[in-house]
Amino acid sequence: QVQLVESGGGLVQAGGSLRLSCKSSGRTFGTYVMGWFRQAPGKEREFVTAISWTGRNTECAGSVKGRFSISRDNAKSTVYLQMNALKTEDTAVYYCAADRTNSTVQIGSGSYDYWSQGIQVTVSS
Repeated sequence: QVQLVESGGGLVQAGGSLRLSCKSSGRTFGTYVMGWFRQAPGKEREFVTAISWTGRNTECAGSVKGRFSISRDNAKSTVYLQMNALKTEDTAVYYCAADRTNSTVQIGSGSYDYWSQGIQVTVSS
């Protein structure tokens, strides 16, 4: 069973930046499409961004486009989420997820096979 462990969450002021990391225990990390999702209290889990095996192809939700970026280091089995110009609306629990089935980036949560426990990101005004 693949485990995904996040780090880097916390409290940040609006307009600030934060970087999340998600490390996988899997030995075939380089073949996984990796994605980030988030869930605010009382809301559905939503897609944030995802990245292909090589990192060449990415997909990003319109709400974070231009502010967030995803990257990966397959040698470290780690995917990153760089969050800039944070807004209070970005406050949520953030999850990373791995898709071992598809070779192209997917935005639907049902496409992902493994999920992290989630990490809190709180943006204050």
